[in-house]
Amino acid sequence: MELAVVGAGLAGSEASWQAAERGVQVTLYEMRPAVPTPAHTTDRFAELVCSNSLGSTLPHRAPGVLKAELRQLGSLLLTCAEAAAVPAGSALAVDRTLFADSVTQALETHPNITVRREEVGAVPDTTTIIASGPLTSDSLAASLRELTGREALSFYDALSPIVTADSIDMTVAFRASRYRDHEDGGDYVNCPLDEEGYERFRQALTTAERAALRDFEEKDARFFEGCLPIEVIASRGRETLAYGPLRPVGLVDPRTGERPFAVVQLRQDNLAGTLYNMVGFQTNLRWSEQERVFRLIPGLEGAEFVRLGQMHRNTFLSSPTVLQPTLQSRRRTDLFFAGQLTGVEGYVGSIATGLLAGVNAARLLKGDYPVILPPATMLGALVHYVTHAEIGSFQPMKANFGLLPAPEHRLKKQERYQYFAERSSKVLAGFIGSACISPVRTST
Repeated sequence: MELAVVGAGLAGSEASWQAAERGVQVTLYEMRPAVPTPAHTTDRFAELVCSNSLGSTLPHRAPGVLKAELRQLGSLLLTCAEAAAVPAGSALAVDRTLFADSVTQALETHPNITVRREEVGAVPDTTTIIASGPLTSDSLAASLRELTGREALSFYDALSPIVTADSIDMTVAFRASRYRDHEDGGDYVNCPLDEEGYERFRQALTTAERAALRDFEEKDARFFEGCLPIEVIASRGRETLAYGPLRPVGLVDPRTGERPFAVVQLRQDNLAGTLYNMVGFQTNLRWSEQERVFRLIPGLEGAEFVRLGQMHRNTFLSSPTVLQPTLQSRRRTDLFFAGQLTGVEGYVGSIATGLLAGVNAARLLKGDYPVILPPATMLGALVHYVTHAEIGSFQPMKANFGLLPAPEHRLKKQERYQYFAERSSKVLAGFIGSACISPVRTST
């Protein structure tokens, strides 16, 4: 029983582990470092290239429900993420280096996994999981277009800058998490702006020079609404930032005792606490312009930027016409897809689809039927969406309660969220037992 997995990102790493733990001999292909991408900087598996946050851990929020399902299903990457966690309030954020190192070590030392550092230029003709991610190489993308009979869609994604902690002026900035007393400290560094400072920053942001789209054709550029560059948000109106990534709700400046007009938040990026990323500040401004404009933010006047923002292309399939809800190709039942390439958005969604693809590929190789998760589970609902959405308006989707079947009875919002969480756990537990997909045990 042999399986090829193309791509050692979040989805490919999880898929490889799940299949290998079920006795399948896995060959994991990763083209880095021989073939670099515009966004990655290392050769590590599961490298996080944008934010270091995996979203909310609250049990009655959609990302929290998806994480709970991954725990039930025995996810390796969630285990690694929780072991590499850094303070982030009610979110799961990780030291991205420790996280990638732990995933890489787990896969490279697994007896059923062989790692090959080379580019795959065409879809293999054996049982395969394609998890090549949003930066799929041109040659593989061409092979996928030939196989699927449809053009891959693309949109543009952008990375947030990272600054050193000791370059933040803490006589201006303050530590706090939303709705928590500042005396208790907090997991975020907050840079407050008054109305005049906010408008000055917004004007500079909207008039700053943007970087060229390099080798991508500008006419094909489409931004995903869930990851807009900060300058695009600012250009949509005077208060879009104040009601978006710079919203000050739940925060009080301890120096004034009042809520600021707007707040730029920075989140710890590594376990040592020496690096902080600018939350929601994906950008495609020229690098010189980024340093000029972002130093208008109070507390960041002398910031040392260790990474500046950049834009890169994300590619995903027309999944409603290409994929079955088992994540199998409609044209080739021994071909699976996972991760952002399928049209799921976010780190945890990528991990989750990798898990499902790995389980199903192993089942197929063992002569079992691949499974379709119940739509009352968050993962089942997410996969159902990307494989059944209206193709004309199809865009990447993240986990959210709007995907789930409605409760039988009318409930208030918080009661409804609790109902969804409890129903998901119960339905998944029953499905695991009936479908005989016992979770593997994971440890780091």
